Amino acid sequence: MTRENSPLSIMAVHAHPDDETTSGGPSMVKYRAEGIQTIVVTCTDGAEGEMHDPDLDPEWALPRMAEIRKGEMERAAKILNLNAHEWLGYRDSGMMGTPANENPACFWKADLTEATGRLVRLVRKYRPQVMLTYNSNGGYGHPDHIQAHKVASAAFDYAADLDRYPAEEFGEPWEPLKLYTAAFSRDAWQQVWKLLRESGEPWPFDPPKPEQELAVEEEQPQALPKKDLPPEWGTPSTEITTVVDVADYWTVAHEALITHRTQIDPEHSFWKIRRRFGSILVRNDSFILFKSRVPAQRPETDLFAGLR
Repeated sequence: MTRENSPLSIMAVHAHPDDETTSGGPSMVKYRAEGIQTIVVTCTDGAEGEMHDPDLDPEWALPRMAEIRKGEMERAAKILNLNAHEWLGYRDSGMMGTPANENPACFWKADLTEATGRLVRLVRKYRPQVMLTYNSNGGYGHPDHIQAHKVASAAFDYAADLDRYPAEEFGEPWEPLKLYTAAFSRDAWQQVWKLLRESGEPWPFDPPKPEQELAVEEEQPQALPKKDLPPEWGTPSTEITTVVDVADYWTVAHEALITHRTQIDPEHSFWKIRRRFGSILVRNDSFILFKSRVPAQRPETDLFAGLR
């Protein structure tokens, strides 16, 4: 099949089950609704995940986490209406410095050439024009996210390279055209922070105050200077290249998110804020165009800009 008659396709490369819902998930729902082929590749089994499902006994569930998360991922994929979901086949690496991170079967310890070959095989199978993953820090420094960035970037570069990855083993060559990294809008989070401050509500992510400071506040409310600076989470607008309007789709991605019951506590402050202010925080998906083989005009409002 030539590029000219290949259907439009997007492949998102994620570290763990549940990441597919929060990093570009609404856009995947939107593009699927438009008839574009959507594929998610999950690099690890999520075996090192947490246990928040109130209906499961942690002692029973934790040794079975990979199996449980597989079922959660299957349910989320149905809600997102993905065309395909694939596992890259590695074990969850856990956090830096943990025993899981030293496991030779984990993603962090994977040989990069071999791991890239696994993804190249899937890129050649599904032939996406657009690929999506995280930035070089994995968004927040998790080793599996960092490794996902490395592998997705290398597969983007070498999916058409028959010297590195021969057709006999990896399939006919394919050259993706655009690679994006997911971003989270700092402006949106700061807008929510201001709304809470104006309504007199606390910012739920402020660190606990020392007992001494609390005592001074109680006895002498004016004695301490006000530290009222907005959070610097997320990506500044000057670095974001692409903003996709997903106002009609973000609630579907949120529904898929909460099917990951072992990982997501809906009562946690982060998810409550995200759901309550979804019309600000997730009505748009933000991205950075990391690599492109086609001319790009910025700002973009479509991951397929220049390809349709």
